[in-house]
Amino acid sequence: MQLGPSELILNADGSIYHLNLLPQDIANTIITVGDPDRVSDVSKHFDSIEFKKGKREFLTHTGMLNGKRISVISTGIGTDNIDIVFNELDALVNIDFENRIVKSDKIQLDIVRIGTSGAIQSDVAVDSFLLSEFAMGFDGLLHTYQSDTIQHKEISKAFVQQTNWSSNKSVPYVVKCDESLAQQLLSNRIRFGTTATNIGFYGPQGRKLRLTLADESLNNKITSFEHDSIKITNLEMETSGIYGLSKLLGHRAVSMNCILANRVTGEFSKNPQKAVDDLIQYTLEKLTNT
Repeated sequence: MQLGPSELILNADGSIYHLNLLPQDIANTIITVGDPDRVSDVSKHFDSIEFKKGKREFLTHTGMLNGKRISVISTGIGTDNIDIVFNELDALVNIDFENRIVKSDKIQLDIVRIGTSGAIQSDVAVDSFLLSEFAMGFDGLLHTYQSDTIQHKEISKAFVQQTNWSSNKSVPYVVKCDESLAQQLLSNRIRFGTTATNIGFYGPQGRKLRLTLADESLNNKITSFEHDSIKITNLEMETSGIYGLSKLLGHRAVSMNCILANRVTGEFSKNPQKAVDDLIQYTLEKLTNT
């Protein structure tokens, strides 16, 4: 079936609409970061950079490191942006733009998020590295797609029951990382965790400035949740969308979190830039030397 102009939207030069990229512009191994300024923090470690392009908050660098071609792309903040980036990345490798049809032979991308996060368990140390084994999404994105087969509904059901989750909010969904890609990134520096993906930074993460929260005990409920030894370890704003869309589209994805804050102890990293750069270098080494 041919995809219409309002479904597969291309720019005048044939590039995909938001990312402004052509199929040859990206590698099969992709690092995503939220902040466009962090793209160069990653690509500065490449042996060479062959391509740079940006549009809106979406900045892409593609280059070589240790003989491996890698792209790094900024997504901006939130799963709404993840919906754009991951659908368009998949389109770049799995849709024939000229004929506007889905290709019969699919390409699988390896996608690693390198991001910052706040811990909500006292034993998750500031400046540590945490790999999201599971992601719990409070954002509702995955419910817009047929996704029952990839969700771990026993976990989300237990969470709803234990926290007395409001029916006014989207039902949380849970997705697991790609285990084979996770194994490639493991070492004794990495802790597994369950990451909650929030729809905002302030109220949705229990922060209070001038507005009154609908549930003052939200973070305590999230922190105290436990099901089959699974506890929520940290909060951020993209991982559930990354895991959900990657699994639905047939790609491998892992989220690597640099813990900059601990909401329980009140600590914040004394040198956040160094901590994030350490995670960048660690991840690049694991992706290119194994």
